Amino acid sequence: METVPTATAATAEDFSSSSSSTSPTAAISRWKYNVSRRYQHLLDKSVPHVLHRWVVCLAVVSIYAVRVYLVQGFYIITYGLGIYLLNLLMGFLSPQIDPEYSDGPTLPTRGSDEFRPFVRRLPEFKFWYCVTRSFCIGFVLTFFSAFDVPVFWPILLFYWLMLFTLTMRRQIMHMIKYRYVPFSLGKQRYDGKRPSSSDAMSTED
Repeated sequence: METVPTATAATAEDFSSSSSSTSPTAAISRWKYNVSRRYQHLLDKSVPHVLHRWVVCLAVVSIYAVRVYLVQGFYIITYGLGIYLLNLLMGFLSPQIDPEYSDGPTLPTRGSDEFRPFVRRLPEFKFWYCVTRSFCIGFVLTFFSAFDVPVFWPILLFYWLMLFTLTMRRQIMHMIKYRYVPFSLGKQRYDGKRPSSSDAMSTED
């Protein structure tokens, strides 16, 4: 007498076969998730350690500079990093809301204005993260000869210095025009005067 396999048994076999076939993918996904969560946790812990973060960034930049100096090449990568850093610097020095195109509240310019701290378009932590990551990527690219494009590096340096000068000049003129400084040193009085006792009494009345 033949036995007919039940639906439950067939379903269990299908489930076991499908789970065995997808287990490597699930394991890789879990591993990637754990690594990403651990990486984000380390980044979150490094937020208050500003000095230590920038020391690490300086070390990464120094390693990249030594690498380029030793191989005497990959100047096009260095030029690209310079343009990218200049773009990051402009975001770091610029306010989040450009007063030139905004009708809303801007930074205080008079003593009667309410104090508002300078809010950057590119926060300090993100600025540091982008700089460090870009040099890490640039360092890895120096091990691939395809990116070692022959170029006369003094011309690239001249172009970058000219672009840096023009960009910084425009940024400084923007600061002067709208009277802001890209640094907040705490709550300040812009008139430099203390209220007199008569002013205090008239205010109480």
